[in-house]
Amino acid sequence: MIEYKGYVGKVEFDAEDEVFHGSIINIDDTVTFAGKSVGALKKAFRDSVEDYLAYCAARGEKPDKPYSGALRLRIDPSLHRRAATAAAKAGKSLNRYIVESVERALRVS
Repeated sequence: MIEYKGYVGKVEFDAEDEVFHGSIINIDDTVTFAGKSVGALKKAFRDSVEDYLAYCAARGEKPDKPYSGALRLRIDPSLHRRAATAAAKAGKSLNRYIVESVERALRVS
């Protein structure tokens, strides 16, 4: 992973073409980049972010920003009830309980 101005790029290597390529993963718009070396890849990533921001500005559009941290979540009502009950038993808000549960799950994976 690489980061620039809050944008995070995920990188893969294409052995057949001998090139690194990637895309920004923390926005909904599609922004890609590629390079034959690590240095070229990093430059291409920064250039792609700058090009994306310039493109949006030229069109008078707001660029897609990296995720805000606010998440709308739809779950089965019975799961909602169970989570709220477990949070209350733990003396935590439902939000804190869910955040800690996701953090724990991500450490395991």
